[in-house]
Amino acid sequence: MNYSEFYKGNCFDAYEYFGAHTDANGTMFRTYAPNASKVSLIGDFTDWKEELPMHPVYDGKFYELYFPMAKAGMRYKYRIYDKKGGYIDHSDPYGFGSELRPGTCSVIRDMTYKFGDSAWMKSRTDCRIRPLNIYEVHLGSWRKPENGECEWYSYAEVADELTDYVIENGFNYIEFMPLSEHPCDESWGYQITGFFAPTSRYGTPVQLMELVDKCHKKGIGVIIDFVPVHFAVDHYGLTEYDGTKLYEYPFDDVGYNEWGSRNFNHSLGEARSFLQSAANYWLEAYHFDGIRIDAVRNLIYWQGNENRGLNTPAIEFLKNMNTGLKKRHPTAILAAEDSSAYPNVTTSVENGGLGFDYKWDLGWMHDTLEYFQTPPMYRSRDYHKLTFSMIYFYNERFILPLSHDEVVHGKATILQKMNGGYEEKFPQARALYLYMAAHPGKMLTFMGSEFGQLREWDEKRQQDWDMLKYPRHDAFREFVRAVNRLYLSCSALHYDCDPLNFEWSDCNSADRCMYAIRRKSGKGDVLAVFNFSDWMQFDYTVKIGSDWKETLLIDSDWNSFGGDTKDAETQYTRTCDSLVMDVPPFSGRMFFLTLN
Repeated sequence: MNYSEFYKGNCFDAYEYFGAHTDANGTMFRTYAPNASKVSLIGDFTDWKEELPMHPVYDGKFYELYFPMAKAGMRYKYRIYDKKGGYIDHSDPYGFGSELRPGTCSVIRDMTYKFGDSAWMKSRTDCRIRPLNIYEVHLGSWRKPENGECEWYSYAEVADELTDYVIENGFNYIEFMPLSEHPCDESWGYQITGFFAPTSRYGTPVQLMELVDKCHKKGIGVIIDFVPVHFAVDHYGLTEYDGTKLYEYPFDDVGYNEWGSRNFNHSLGEARSFLQSAANYWLEAYHFDGIRIDAVRNLIYWQGNENRGLNTPAIEFLKNMNTGLKKRHPTAILAAEDSSAYPNVTTSVENGGLGFDYKWDLGWMHDTLEYFQTPPMYRSRDYHKLTFSMIYFYNERFILPLSHDEVVHGKATILQKMNGGYEEKFPQARALYLYMAAHPGKMLTFMGSEFGQLREWDEKRQQDWDMLKYPRHDAFREFVRAVNRLYLSCSALHYDCDPLNFEWSDCNSADRCMYAIRRKSGKGDVLAVFNFSDWMQFDYTVKIGSDWKETLLIDSDWNSFGGDTKDAETQYTRTCDSLVMDVPPFSGRMFFLTLN
């Protein structure tokens, strides 16, 4: 690590210097505490007695100690004294492991693992012209052990079942909600104390490496949520680490946020180097294929409020971090969860942007779900909620997210959001997911939504897998699986960076609540037709051109998916240049078009 670059905020490898690094004879400990009066190392290896003062090095603001008796698996902390003589025992900001909550100690970890994913890493891309269908997972509540002896499966134990499930259901990427160590289960990992430590809830760093490695060997990419906005207030963590506000703002009006946690002060070079090194660490050490940055709006604007103006230091941090990560990992995916209208989020930094590959299209998500929550009698009025997204779509590169945020806090699950009674919800949800695949943008689905979960997500409980015993839910998953596989196989559906890929074949049938979307590629086009009304639309006509031949790919109303149309008996007729069909209520169908 270059000290000067660390202070300037240009460091991406601070974890190679700081933390607890083992060798055959012992462990080297290093920490940064510029305002401390002294620092001691305490741990299992001294029976927690204060016997090991750390030595100030370089300019006196860095402390280190090599101790032969410290071995992998042992717990430790730094006892940091402030200028007044008081002290707090802190976990290691750069620690590679932590003990299970409610314990708060760092744990020395052996990080030795030999990956077998070289073929994947060489062929990996950022998916701009490839399919990206993400299955969002909270690892602790996807499945839980049935014997009740453990609260969670380990990273290694869940690997085979999760990867097989993802492949079977037509997803090609997993996005894990934060796996960094956090004290409170209810924070879902977004209130972090260990930015370099995989949560011990699910095992060791090596077991997490095994999980990622197994995903790659099966052709699955892995994205991890990363939180560079704020950190947990717990006293043993980053809060007032050396007796002063080392990582946070000195003033409480911007020091705390809406979640009650401490905001990082991105004007500090030490904080920027810490965060950039953490982001790089997950990509480098664990071979993650991308990071999704949480709460980007709160980095762009002070406290996420446009009225307070731009947070220029945080914006510069984003630009520097994204540039550095892309230089080191050009094929990794950098995605922004950004609810603002700030421009050029996915434009390169050299061209005036923030340097992300993708931005979550939260506008599309809100408009689409509001439309499907609306009673059918008002959907003609709200018709253009579903066309508005294409007015701005090519300003950025988007992921269409139906994420965990939409199935908690009284919002209801995706299936529950559909208007009407239980039986009416299924055909509308099928039409929704087919519309999502037809709309340009990469796709993200939160776990449980693929089989029509009816209970809001709870981090303490596993998904309601018993729902698959019910024919409607099992059929719904069959439909989502079929749509996902179509998305992966049809280049017209995932080559969405070119405006020539998309056209509305019909966006002027408000009175009928009918839409038709055409996606184009050199290997053939895809036509999707939707009826979002609650009555049969007779003799609906959509032009395809006289030179094109159609093949029906899927009908959301087929019996095998829980609909009323017999499989493979969808009725339509062909005129010289058009398709004419009767379209059942709350349904969609998709055709493949090739030139004669």
